[in-house]
Amino acid sequence: MTPETIKVAIADDHKIFRKGVILSLRPYTNLEFVFEAENGEELIQKIPEGKPDVILCDLKMPVKDGIDATKAITKLYPNIRVIILTMYEDDRFVGHLMDCGASGYLLKSTDPAEIRRAIVDVMRTGFYLNPFVNKVLIKKNYSKQKFNPSLSSEVVLSEREKEVLTLVCMEFTASEIAQKMDISARTVEAIKDRLMERFGVKNSVGLVFYAMKNQLIE
Repeated sequence: MTPETIKVAIADDHKIFRKGVILSLRPYTNLEFVFEAENGEELIQKIPEGKPDVILCDLKMPVKDGIDATKAITKLYPNIRVIILTMYEDDRFVGHLMDCGASGYLLKSTDPAEIRRAIVDVMRTGFYLNPFVNKVLIKKNYSKQKFNPSLSSEVVLSEREKEVLTLVCMEFTASEIAQKMDISARTVEAIKDRLMERFGVKNSVGLVFYAMKNQLIE
């Protein structure tokens, strides 16, 4: 296994679908599937031994569904990226799962090349936003949903905070942002942490959602 190899797990209650995804991604030699699970409970139990970097997770599963599993995983293992892979093409699910800490949301009709791209991107930047998810951001009904604690006053950002937020939304990593701004990666992470605390979000996906919804960047 090379240093660039990404360890992947998949959770879905349909064995044929799991095997199909694994087979379709086999040509990408930088991906290694470390285990499969047929429900959220089994998924969580296998994480300590399998140590996946990224999890492809269905929503509707017996015992423990994908929503509860995502909540638990992002709390217990914040460095593991969860990508939802489901048949549910519903804006409410997209918004809710991103709020729960998911790093991406794909439909089961997604081409294998895009699944691979999503896996690589969530490892590189912490999130993957495709046109389907972006569509949710601009829909009026989503802006009315509970996303984070509302702020009664206008959000005011410093120039440095605004620059970091803008670069996060452009999918640059902390090290890339640090290089562009001529500051340390630790400083970038500190600014991101401060913004997440202010906005009431859990990760980079939440920062992007909040920034776009509240028009904090140009």
